Amino acid sequence: MGMMGREIVQKAGLDPNKIIEMLNKAYCDEWLAYYQYWIGAKLAEGIPDIKPELEEHANEELAHAGKLAERIIELGGTPEIDPQKWAACSSCGYLPPADPTVDTLLEQNLKGERCAISVYSHILDYVRGKDMLTGHIVRHILEEEVEHEQDLEDLQNDIAAFRKK
Repeated sequence: MGMMGREIVQKAGLDPNKIIEMLNKAYCDEWLAYYQYWIGAKLAEGIPDIKPELEEHANEELAHAGKLAERIIELGGTPEIDPQKWAACSSCGYLPPADPTVDTLLEQNLKGERCAISVYSHILDYVRGKDMLTGHIVRHILEEEVEHEQDLEDLQNDIAAFRKK
């Protein structure tokens, strides 16, 4: 634990335990998003070209989990270590790809990305101007989540255009 890092956050008027709780929820979301993208890439039916995009998103979600874990530890917390608790701790949940068609997978992943955008916006609002380190990490992740949403919307539009031909 970084004693000074935690102290800086407290001196800024923030509750480090609240930040740890918010980051832990986002951490759980990222693990679930990673798995949702990863298994979706394996099961996807309909358009083979979608698999690399889903795998890329999966890897980025996993990287997000790593960054969040590091920040949680820096603030004196422990990332949720029990995968069985991730869904309960999560803000965005997990949507099993029971229907592995591309349309359903894209909709499920869009729902997850939009939830993540909301989660990270909320964290950023809480720490803005007071916890620059958390803010930097969260802002970077938020940028990638917005990019993911755009990627998925672009895929939906491309598929719709292809079907009209």
